[in-house]
Amino acid sequence: MGQGQEVNTKPEPQVEIQERGEIFFFYRPKVDKEEVHSADDVQRLYIIMWPESGERPVEEKQDPDSGKEGKKKGSRTGESGSGTSGTEGGHGSQEVNIEKQPLFRFMVIGKKRLPDPSKKGEPYWGFVEMVTTNIDDVKNALKEEEYDTSTRGRRHRPSARALGEGIYRIVRHKAGRRTHTHLVYKLEFPQEENESQESFNIEREGSFVIQIKNPEQHDGSQSRGVQNKRKATFPAHLQARLGQRRFCPADPPDFLNYDGCEFLLISASDNIEEELGLELEPEAECSDPSCSDLVKTFGDSASTRPLLEGTWD
Repeated sequence: MGQGQEVNTKPEPQVEIQERGEIFFFYRPKVDKEEVHSADDVQRLYIIMWPESGERPVEEKQDPDSGKEGKKKGSRTGESGSGTSGTEGGHGSQEVNIEKQPLFRFMVIGKKRLPDPSKKGEPYWGFVEMVTTNIDDVKNALKEEEYDTSTRGRRHRPSARALGEGIYRIVRHKAGRRTHTHLVYKLEFPQEENESQESFNIEREGSFVIQIKNPEQHDGSQSRGVQNKRKATFPAHLQARLGQRRFCPADPPDFLNYDGCEFLLISASDNIEEELGLELEPEAECSDPSCSDLVKTFGDSASTRPLLEGTWD
């Protein structure tokens, strides 16, 4: 359905749009578990971001020969079973015109849910699993898979399930002398809230302060994080923005274009207009599945029943 548009509802908005695009939410059941009845049966919560425009049409991403994008054709892009944790994080750089060429970020949220919007300031850790310009890489990462392990024999990794689809913005927010960045989104599908979305704290709209973790600074307060060999290697000019800080704003959003990039989502608000003076407007209201970019793009790789019927799958 496209990236939609935004409207400033305050006379002197303190926000600047850094990036616009589409956002998709998926969950994956635990290994060897086909039926899901609650979030306890879930292994991972995924966010896929598809940037389509911004204050700069050309963004920088990892070199296509690095990270999971650079793995040999036919190898697995999943996270369990065959040692994919050893894949190096993204490094090197390549320019991509996001208005002309697709760019996908495949991201993992550590606690398997978004921060609770009622608990302002609560940080949740996540990381970029894969960045690619090839849609087939993402579709393969969502599919089911059979694989062998040395201790448990043959295992089955179920396909991902679609949870929600919407539009997003990454915005620069000036609050007094301080500037930070927000990830804000508004859902287009499903049309009504359902139990599965509530289990993951996926509201109709949400706003999170997003901060990038410095891969060169240790932070013992966070969860185990990604392994050293998976940590992103940012270009010198991006690493310089981090300096000696442990975290910095996602400014520019190019930070998120490197495998292994770790970030924090910090609950800010479930009312974007009230908080930022910004109203997100989808391109068109449509309840038919044929309008869904998620269904058209990923529907043959992941179950869409939770998205369209509002039920666990």
